[in-house]
Amino acid sequence: MTAPFLSLAQIRNRLIFTARAILRDHRPGPDGRCPICRAAACPVATAARNVLRTAEKVVPQRSAATEPTAPDPDEPQQAG
Repeated sequence: MTAPFLSLAQIRNRLIFTARAILRDHRPGPDGRCPICRAAACPVATAARNVLRTAEKVVPQRSAATEPTAPDPDEPQQAG
């Protein structure tokens, strides 16, 4: 399936899945270095952690099928 046919939730899930797989591959070895990059501070693992941190934030989502909330009676109405 290509991107135009994926929902935002599916894209988010694929980003998380890919970032976790990268972190598994780039896990530091016994010497403290990445086995793939051979660097102590692996930039690929750092980028994957940043993607996870951003993608796993709780984002309020509203389904298109749900009804909007009722307006607050104490709030002034806008002229429209």
